[in-house]
Amino acid sequence: MKRRNFLFHSLLAAAALGLPVAACKEAIADAKSAAPTAFRALVENLLKKWCDGMLSMQIDQPDDLTVHGALGCPACDHIHGRCMDSVYPFVHMARKTGEERYLTAAIRVMEWAENNVSQSDGSWTVMPNPKTWRGISVFGAIALAETLHHHGDFLPEKLRAKWTERLSRVGEYLLANFNLTFTNINYGFTALHAFVLIGEVLGDEKYAARAQVLGRDAKQWFTRPNFLLFGEGKPSDALSPKGLHSVDLGYNVEESLNGVVHYALHVGDEELLGLLTKSLEGHLEFMLPDGGWDNSWGTRQAKWSYWGSRTTDGSQPAFSMMADRNPAFATAAIRTTELLQRCTAESGLIYGGLHYAEHGIPPCIHHTFAHAKPLTALLDGPAKLTALQASASLPRQIADGVRHKPEVDVWLVARGPWRATVSTYDFIYKKYCFQGTGGALNILWHEQVGLLFAASMAKYILVEKFNQQLHPDEEEYALTPRLETFIDGKWYTNLYDLGAKAKVSDDSGTITSIATVQLLDENQLPPSKGAIQQQIEYHISKEEMRVVVPPVRDSADEVRLVLPVVSPNTDEVVRIDERTLHIIKPTGMVRLEANVPLQIDITKRERIFNLVPGVQALPIFAEVGENGTRVSVSVVST
Repeated sequence: MKRRNFLFHSLLAAAALGLPVAACKEAIADAKSAAPTAFRALVENLLKKWCDGMLSMQIDQPDDLTVHGALGCPACDHIHGRCMDSVYPFVHMARKTGEERYLTAAIRVMEWAENNVSQSDGSWTVMPNPKTWRGISVFGAIALAETLHHHGDFLPEKLRAKWTERLSRVGEYLLANFNLTFTNINYGFTALHAFVLIGEVLGDEKYAARAQVLGRDAKQWFTRPNFLLFGEGKPSDALSPKGLHSVDLGYNVEESLNGVVHYALHVGDEELLGLLTKSLEGHLEFMLPDGGWDNSWGTRQAKWSYWGSRTTDGSQPAFSMMADRNPAFATAAIRTTELLQRCTAESGLIYGGLHYAEHGIPPCIHHTFAHAKPLTALLDGPAKLTALQASASLPRQIADGVRHKPEVDVWLVARGPWRATVSTYDFIYKKYCFQGTGGALNILWHEQVGLLFAASMAKYILVEKFNQQLHPDEEEYALTPRLETFIDGKWYTNLYDLGAKAKVSDDSGTITSIATVQLLDENQLPPSKGAIQQQIEYHISKEEMRVVVPPVRDSADEVRLVLPVVSPNTDEVVRIDERTLHIIKPTGMVRLEANVPLQIDITKRERIFNLVPGVQALPIFAEVGENGTRVSVSVVST
């Protein structure tokens, strides 16, 4: 190992020793009001913790400029080029506390960026390699512009001049390269915010003029009837075989909508603000009652973490700034911040999911420096942004029945204490990158015990090798409930069926989803001996969720129903008999009962884990018998 890498990993290993055994805890949120000061205190305390966590990971090796000043990462074997985004929260904290260490940290991380990822055209790259992606410059530009806009008068004069000149150079890069179709839509929409900010800091109208051009075109990128932002695919206006646009919930709520809301409020575009109100409402229907974002179906699900998306900024800005138009927006901003707090380690870094700590997975620092920016912006903005109250319920808290989102072929189900998601969405972001689809039950959530099923990718793919963690286990295991069979060593499952069709109905108190699917391989091909077509039903009443699979026809091969129940290794598992299992959780007992033996996949660890969305699960399965298979899932108090 090279000296530099050895030193780098040694630093990370030492820092990782300070991580707690467990950090991210599930919570069942209600709609009780919070005092106005409570949200501000939450934001202030969380930002302080994150800044201290980042500061503890800053590399102090002045004799090696390739690492000095960068933020080390406990989870990755490289430095994230975007760690310079931390300049904004560091300077804010320096001003607030009067502590020089924060300003020193800000200066050092900017110096590292100039020495390692800064390019002659004014851009920054995602890695210390001039051939890597430069689009991330828009995020660094926003961080630097926010710093100068809010705290330029606090900075030493020479430093302010130096950073202002650097902002001018990256601004020219953005002007020369960015439009709404530069790449995925999140870049163009985020550029709206960047151009407004840069124009204000530099006092140059050409940036405002470019923002207005992009702002007029932005109105064309919303679906009907639910006004979901599309464009998270390549090309951004591509359509799937079903004629559906590319939509990703995580990128939309944690990045793109923030940018366009900033712009629309700045210029006072009421037509756009009306459209954005509808869009935020459409997206908010996917927030679970505990503040988790249900991106089980999105095109960029590879980066889904339960609180959002791995390298985006956080959903608080847009919902906070628009809270006067719908009080549920305030609740959303508070709930997502509370969830991030629950997923923050004592060391001050955000874990990438609910059960990372239980599985011994370290947190990637990218989560923290990205999500620190919006909290800083809330504190630097008008006082009303942190005086919010959770006075209104989230849509999914009070929902009952079925809502179909035809733009993405996703159904949201609510009955009594249950919340569920069924998907037959067929837009694939990259070859072999299958999110939850194929008529699967992507999400099952219960108000007493929280998350019970959560779709992972069918197979974990490094779509962005610098922005995803490596899978920790030798043999990965998909978390999505499914049908599967193995023929000649090959995996066939409905998770690869992009042509699956589902019908969801609500009758006599029970919501029923019936999906007609094929078991296919990752190339979407059936077995050579012939197609295996099957049906899978989900029945949800107030009392239970039942899975029903009819007998397998026209195949001599064994087909099994796989139900990985979300369950950290702290849950107790009790076998009542061969057809009945109890999972004892802190807030209730989950009972699974079937007409055939329920088996736990003993070839796996006690708990399986998937980085998407970052939870452990108990790998339960049942063979589809000659009379079909029925499994009931219910929750009782303990």
